Amino acid sequence: MTESRDPAAALADRLFAEHADGRPFRPIRGADRPASLDEGYRVQNLLVRRWSEAGRGASAGYKVGLTSEAMRAMCNADQPISGVIFESTVYRSPARIALADFAHLAIEFELAVEIGREFRPGDGPFTQDDARDRVAACLPAFELIEDRNADYGDLDVLSCVMDNAWCGGVVLGPRQSDWQALDLAATPASLSVNDGAPEPAATGAAMGNPLNSVVWLANQLADRGTALEAGMIVMTGSTLATRVPEAGDRFVYAIEGLGRVEATIV
Repeated sequence: MTESRDPAAALADRLFAEHADGRPFRPIRGADRPASLDEGYRVQNLLVRRWSEAGRGASAGYKVGLTSEAMRAMCNADQPISGVIFESTVYRSPARIALADFAHLAIEFELAVEIGREFRPGDGPFTQDDARDRVAACLPAFELIEDRNADYGDLDVLSCVMDNAWCGGVVLGPRQSDWQALDLAATPASLSVNDGAPEPAATGAAMGNPLNSVVWLANQLADRGTALEAGMIVMTGSTLATRVPEAGDRFVYAIEGLGRVEATIV
């Protein structure tokens, strides 16, 4: 079977065209809908390949989404989901993010990790101890969500997976390699918007511990025969509710012991 006749390839082409044309996100249902989550990730992989060939470039890592029970319940999901981060969509703090670059931008507040030693598929299943040994650095970060004006009352996890889990990019704060003494299950964090009063958070809001997100991702990729490579960034999940920014908004997210990340929306 050639790729042009492959239903997964046809869906990847459809999603690629929807993004290029600025069309709203709509769940894929009916006869075109893949039969399984594994098939959904196959569509994602083909879409990522098309974007890479069209100029987005190489992968810089992965995002992990639906890391809270509340978000999984809202999406009728029984596990987190993952998507690919492109090198061309990695920004450094302080960043200026243009609303015009997105169909509809939302922002999330996370701890990112940099992988120091590869998680090879044959070495799994992985544990939190493996993650602690293989994470080279931690960074405060924003995830830039491209939801394409989705109807949040009609969310569908399989459709979101195919659409690269809505990953539109990341903003990374300072790299901290001396992080091992932090209790990532409870490290305090805070968000300030437009110099308003800080809103408290804790890194453990993501999967109970951000390292659990790394473990989940490494094992998920291993099941698909893919390595989580050294040097890659992993976004471990948001610690606060997603925000929809407006032009002029300034976000500062700080994690105790790791510094802060800043972004201004223009």
